[in-house]
Amino acid sequence: MADGLPILEILKFLLNVGYLVSSCVVLIISSVVIHRNAEVHLERFIDYFKGFERVDAVRELFGNETEDVLDNLKVEFGSRRGYMGVSDDDGHLFVSVPYLKEGDERDIYLDVIHELVHVKQFRNGIRLRDNRYRYANRPTEIEAYAYAVKEARRLGMSDKEIYEYLWMDNMSEDDVKALADAVNVKP
Repeated sequence: MADGLPILEILKFLLNVGYLVSSCVVLIISSVVIHRNAEVHLERFIDYFKGFERVDAVRELFGNETEDVLDNLKVEFGSRRGYMGVSDDDGHLFVSVPYLKEGDERDIYLDVIHELVHVKQFRNGIRLRDNRYRYANRPTEIEAYAYAVKEARRLGMSDKEIYEYLWMDNMSEDDVKALADAVNVKP
């Protein structure tokens, strides 16, 4: 390297001073070291979402394993706009902090129910995002929304309110109608 120490010399120095461990993955370009072993920070579900172990819809999903599943479920909070989701890698929950702070409380509650269905699907080895289907027609989404709709009805929501709940920013009117029809909600 013309502009500084050779890469090997930099690595040796950093290893010797304890700055790097041998298992650390780094990228070195032009005497700059970039650590590439950053990890996603996960929180415990039960530290942020309390009482879901007592919800009949959740107990119906997980049965006698409810407490164990929720105790071990992790949540990744992110700053990106959006809603919630479940990781295809390990089944942890993604939650948009802006949505958590600004979203309708009932929608957030129903979304947690919806996402817990995806957690169960993941635990059962079901692929969550099958791109052969549009979002509103995916079997995994229909099952998850069916649970959320059942819980919405238990809460006393009207079909009109449930239909509005089903509507997401990235869905066309035809998609919402198809989803509503699949989960027996009349607009």
